[in-house]
Amino acid sequence: MPMNSPEPPEISMLLRAWRSGDPVALEQLAPMVQQELRRIARQYLHRQHPGHTLTPTALVNEAFVHLMGADGVDWADRAHFFAFCAQVMRRILVDSARARGSEKRGGNVRRVALDESIDASPERDSELIALDDALEALARLDPRKTKVVELRFFAGLSVEETAAVLDISQQSVMRDWKLARAWLTVELSDK
Repeated sequence: MPMNSPEPPEISMLLRAWRSGDPVALEQLAPMVQQELRRIARQYLHRQHPGHTLTPTALVNEAFVHLMGADGVDWADRAHFFAFCAQVMRRILVDSARARGSEKRGGNVRRVALDESIDASPERDSELIALDDALEALARLDPRKTKVVELRFFAGLSVEETAAVLDISQQSVMRDWKLARAWLTVELSDK
């Protein structure tokens, strides 16, 4: 189910039940969201290092392990849930890249183009690490701009969905998106 399709009421209900501590809710929710999570995972893995051992299914399973331990997360809606999942997947891939001994801070990375599609995701571990480092630096300066990048670039959310998740205007999303892309371009070109 595409991210911009209407939200089935069952997903909202199950997210609220899970937030309230219902242990069965996650089991019921998993099959309903699996296809979209696999799509996000496929996009993440699409241009990863050729020797990457994770499959989309393995990445989704690893994300679910993290989700089961995510206490106190207030799922606003389906878009918020998928944005959180995308962030978890990003963290898994970055941790995996770091564990493989990639060069710290990106070394001789090529520029990473940030467009509105996750298809521009980094091709190699060092690029993923450099992008993650740059996002962490941006988060120290402006956490909201970092969230906009995570939601638009990594989770594949539309401007409207990003605005809803962050509870800001669409104009603010576009302004943050443009400024964050410019800042990250400069930051990544200095590496």
